[in-house]
Amino acid sequence: MVVRKRKVDNLLALAVLATVYGRPMHRYEMASVMRARGKDQDMNIKWGSLYTVVQNMEKHGLLEATEKTRQGARPERTIYRITEAGKQELVDWTRELVSTVHPEHPRFAAGLSVLVALPPDEVTVLLRTRLSDLQESIDARRARLAEESQEVPRLFLVENEYELAMLQAEAAWVKSLLDELTSGSHPDLAAWRSWHETGVPPAGMEELAERGSTPD
Repeated sequence: MVVRKRKVDNLLALAVLATVYGRPMHRYEMASVMRARGKDQDMNIKWGSLYTVVQNMEKHGLLEATEKTRQGARPERTIYRITEAGKQELVDWTRELVSTVHPEHPRFAAGLSVLVALPPDEVTVLLRTRLSDLQESIDARRARLAEESQEVPRLFLVENEYELAMLQAEAAWVKSLLDELTSGSHPDLAAWRSWHETGVPPAGMEELAERGSTPD
């Protein structure tokens, strides 16, 4: 599927479209509903940019203002609803995100790419810490998912299932690497340890470390 440039290329805009799809809302209500639905856990949301994002969406015809309301001494609030163009954008964007693989750059992968900078024994300690944190997160998410599934249809929990599956997969991979390091079965362990003990990189390893794992 072709990835096209969005008029408002910000995942917060996607969350807004999905939120107001059901009914018109003002910005404060949008933020409240998105927080309640855990959208800030599903995507990288910067709440401070909500005002600008909504403005841009109105400018490009994805939202339209319907009325202004005021309660007591509170500032006047503008109610927005999704337009037909906004509905089409929501559908098209969702299709793209579900069907198309996008390159992602998680922080853990960045750390793994320079792992050779640390001695293997320290890496073992650090990975054990990470594995412990992962297990806590897995237990918490599994418990929350079980609780939510009593009241919320599974259709609206699929992103939670995905996040749990990704955590479980990462935990399994970290454990397998730890097993290799602690058992001594990792094929590069001796050379890696020697490098940190002597300060002399084994033949060819320094060049590989600088070049990275991408083949020429």
